[in-house]
Amino acid sequence: MSTLTYVYADSTCVLGPLATYAEPHCYDLCAEHAERLTAPNGWEVIRLAPDPAAAGPSSDDLEALANAVREAARPLPPRTSGRPGSSSPGAPVEVARRGHLRMLQDPGNTAQDKSSGQG
Repeated sequence: MSTLTYVYADSTCVLGPLATYAEPHCYDLCAEHAERLTAPNGWEVIRLAPDPAAAGPSSDDLEALANAVREAARPLPPRTSGRPGSSSPGAPVEVARRGHLRMLQDPGNTAQDKSSGQG
């Protein structure tokens, strides 16, 4: 609901809209705890009211999400080796990739193994 940020140099607590990335000395709070927040003696609390228009996703956010879903759903072409530039005959064959994950086919796995149910 809200992000609490401590500014130690100014003895200030800033309670504002939920942050989109993590920073040191920042803590996300639910609505109940954000309402009940009190600061230590001598500290000031600054409450930033969230902009209601910015609360929902923008058209750019929705378009980026739709593009990411399309990209993830698109099948990837198989690659010919486990590593770029690797052409050794015993190297595993990369058959698919999703982000940092790769699916490799064992070079010793022949059509004979597949027909016997061991592949």
